[in-house]
Amino acid sequence: MAITVLGLGEMGSALASALLGAGHEVTVWNRSAAKAQPIVEKGARLAESPAAAVASGEVVIVNVKGGDVAAEILDAAGPKLRGRTVIDVSDGLSEQVEATAQLVAGHGAEYLHGQIMTIAPAIGSPDAVVFYSGPREVFDRHEATLRTLGGRPTYVAPTPSASVLYGMAIHDIMWGLLNGFLHAAALLGNAGIPVGEFTDHAEPSLSALPSMLPMLASEIDRAEFAILFGALQHHLPSLDDLVAESRARGIDVDLPSYTRKLVAEAIDNGHAKDSYTRLVQHFGNESATRTTQ
Repeated sequence: MAITVLGLGEMGSALASALLGAGHEVTVWNRSAAKAQPIVEKGARLAESPAAAVASGEVVIVNVKGGDVAAEILDAAGPKLRGRTVIDVSDGLSEQVEATAQLVAGHGAEYLHGQIMTIAPAIGSPDAVVFYSGPREVFDRHEATLRTLGGRPTYVAPTPSASVLYGMAIHDIMWGLLNGFLHAAALLGNAGIPVGEFTDHAEPSLSALPSMLPMLASEIDRAEFAILFGALQHHLPSLDDLVAESRARGIDVDLPSYTRKLVAEAIDNGHAKDSYTRLVQHFGNESATRTTQ
């Protein structure tokens, strides 16, 4: 297949290389033509403009810095987009993605948005995940090509911006997990306990945490939070201990103190016997508003 790649940063170059490795005819464009040289040496053809690059491909893959930049480049291609499929894997906000999808449709092209969940060296590997959203029939038609970019192309929704929100959600969870782990590591290290020794001994408990997420998701979707065991009121004493222990050892207390504040406020509002998922309301989940007994 003739494929165009717009944008040859670290990720865009990896995408172009994977496509060349799979035997596709690849045309590339980049604002700085010098960056294209390594890909050209691998067999890609360099176009002088976005419009010229788009004219050479049945599929147009865009990977640039920011959704506004992606829209600007695609708009510059204008009528050349007609009849083609645009797969935009640029980072950006959901609002930008929706605007770009409309822009592309206005030029007579199909649009998928992809959110890449791996680093550039892993592009093309069997375990690389890319979330895609947009028309299902477009995803199905190009799935084999998408598998070239990552062995686990995952369709999530017909709304173009859904894949962006999937990616943000994964990162949101990741940063929360990492911050909690690093705070715990500082606490353990202060006490002279090697962090590696801790992870060895605590592996069963740590491994159980991700397995709880589907159950928590179900509670949130149903907005049913009342539980018999492990309710919010039982979290507060442990949080008090963690804050006090951290303060006594000179460890930053902002993270556990913030969590304690959320739990205490929910208890004061009458949710002492609810699951920890009740706190989703603090963060603004509008679907989780039904009071449970």
